[in-house]
Amino acid sequence: MTTLRLTAALALNLFLLATMKSFSASSDADGVQFLPFASFSSFTQLRDAATGETVLTSPEICARQPWDELIVSWNAGMSADDWLTIEVRAIYPHHLTQWFTMGRWALDPTQHPRTSVRSQQDADGKVHTDTLILKKPAERVQVRVTLGADDKKKPKLKFLSLALLDSAAAPAPLPPNRAAWGKVIEVPERSQMAYENGSVLCSPTTVSMLLAYWSQRLDRPGLDQGVPEVVKGVYDPAWGGTGNWVFNTAYAGSFRGLRAYTTRLSDVSELEAFIARGIPVGLSVCYNRLRGKGREPSGHLVVCVGFTKSGDVIVNDPGTSQNVRKTFPRANLIDAWAYSKNTVYMVYPVNTPLPKDYFGHWESPRARRSLTFDYP
Repeated sequence: MTTLRLTAALALNLFLLATMKSFSASSDADGVQFLPFASFSSFTQLRDAATGETVLTSPEICARQPWDELIVSWNAGMSADDWLTIEVRAIYPHHLTQWFTMGRWALDPTQHPRTSVRSQQDADGKVHTDTLILKKPAERVQVRVTLGADDKKKPKLKFLSLALLDSAAAPAPLPPNRAAWGKVIEVPERSQMAYENGSVLCSPTTVSMLLAYWSQRLDRPGLDQGVPEVVKGVYDPAWGGTGNWVFNTAYAGSFRGLRAYTTRLSDVSELEAFIARGIPVGLSVCYNRLRGKGREPSGHLVVCVGFTKSGDVIVNDPGTSQNVRKTFPRANLIDAWAYSKNTVYMVYPVNTPLPKDYFGHWESPRARRSLTFDYP
C-alpha cells in the first residue's frame, strides 16, 4: 500500500512538472508579460533647464509576445513638493504612436495635479483611465518618466513596471496549487460601507486591508492607513473616484520598504502560489459574477486571503457591512476575475521571497531576464 501511494504521488508530481515545463516552453504566447525595473541605468536621462524637470526615457523594449493592452505601475519616494508624469508609446515596424499619458502623480494634489488624462484616443488606440488599449497588437514599447520638484531635490523613482497583455490569448488552465488549500491569511477585515460614499470605496478599502496586514507582520504602525486616508491618497478627479488601479498601488508603494504594482495573472494556480507563501492579493472582479447574481458588469475589489480544503476561494469582501470574510465557489472566482482579465494588486515588503514565476507575470528574476532592449 505504501509503495502504491508513493508511486501515485510520484506520478502526480511528474505530471505537474511536465505541465509546468510545457507551459514554460510556450510562455511566449500565454498572454501576459510583466516587465519590472528597479534600476534605470539603461534609461536616457535629460534635464530641462527651463522647468528643472528630469526626463528618463527607456530604450525600445521588445516584448516576447504581441500585446494590445498595457498597464504601467510605479513606486516613488516623494514629498508634497514633488510630481511625476508617466508616458508610454507603442512602436510598430513603420511608425510610432503618440506618447500616451498614463498618469500624473503627486502625494499632495493641492500643490500639483494627481490625475489620469481623459480624451486620449486616436487611430492607434486609447487610454482607459489606467490602461492603454491598442487597436492592433504591437511588439515593442517605450516608457518615459518626467520627475519634477519645487526645490532642487527630485522624487526618487524606486520601481517601475509594465504589464503587457495579449487579449486574444487563451492559455489552457494550470493544475491547482493545492499547497494553498486549507490555508487562510489573517488579513484585518474592513468594510467600505462604514464610510461616506462607501458604496464606491472598494479599492481604497482593499489597499487599507493589505497595508494593515503588513503593518502587523512588520510591526510598523505607520503602515496601517485607515480607509479615509487611502481615499485622500488615491482619488483621481479625471476618473471621478478612487478606482484607478495604478493610483492605488502607487499609494501603497510610496511607503518605505514596500513594493506595490498592478499586474495580471493567467490562472488561479498562480494566485494560490501567493497564498501558499502567506502573501494576500487584491483582486479586481465582477461582483455580480462572484456572488452568482447574474452577469451585469459590476467592478469590485476584494482581498484574496485563502482557499478552503476543497479549493473554493476565501476573500475579505469590503462591499458588506457585516461578515467581511466570505467564501465563494471556485468557479465563481474564475468567472468574476476574468471580467478584469485577471487583474491583481500586488503589495508586499521589498525582498519578500516570492513564488517561483514560471511565466514572467510578477517581479522576479525570470521577469527581469525577459527584457530585451533595442538601443538606437
